[in-house]
Amino acid sequence: MTAQRWIHILWPAFIVGGIGEGIFFTVFDPADLTLFGEPLVASRVAIYSAGFFCFWAFAACSSALTLFFQRTSAEINRCPIPDPTQRPPGCPKREDPNACCG
Repeated sequence: MTAQRWIHILWPAFIVGGIGEGIFFTVFDPADLTLFGEPLVASRVAIYSAGFFCFWAFAACSSALTLFFQRTSAEINRCPIPDPTQRPPGCPKREDPNACCG
């Protein structure tokens, strides 16, 4: 992946993670949260930080899926190996060097 794609994934996810954390912790107090029935023993700052990274990770997954599904057919079907003789046997593009458009 290029740096530009990483920016397209992580920057919007960062914004959404901050907004999600703000909304979530406006409604729920970190001191009242439990994990598997046990209260969390971490400080408020640690819970806020963990919450932000969780929201950021979920939003990054969403952004990554969006970029994945926005690929064009040319990006999906392009030839990873430009030399036809190096393509695996049975590949239909191995016999026809002009079958792959760059």
